[in-house]
Amino acid sequence: MDLVFVKNESRPWRVKDDGFVEIDMENRGFFNSIAQRFFKKPKISHISLDKYGSLLWQALDGKATVSDILKAMTEAFPAESDKMLNRVVQFLATLEMHGFIICKLRKVSLL
Repeated sequence: MDLVFVKNESRPWRVKDDGFVEIDMENRGFFNSIAQRFFKKPKISHISLDKYGSLLWQALDGKATVSDILKAMTEAFPAESDKMLNRVVQFLATLEMHGFIICKLRKVSLL
């Protein structure tokens, strides 16, 4: 719970007019090149986050721990507090697995 994550700077993102976050992902690699050439697949995919993901994404400031983010998410969505820990952990794991975020450090207490 004391891990700190940062957004991967190589992933451009924006807050859309509806308030949700959209992250750009370049489709690279051999199979993506074939799909782009022959099946007209896009070179860049735009990943739209939902209300939970958008709030979590914006909370990733390089200082907030997973505990801090969980608290913010629980305050924003109190009716879903019983599911929030699982949701936050799963979403962070997915973002990290796909290279959208990087684990920066572990906050250490000197006490």
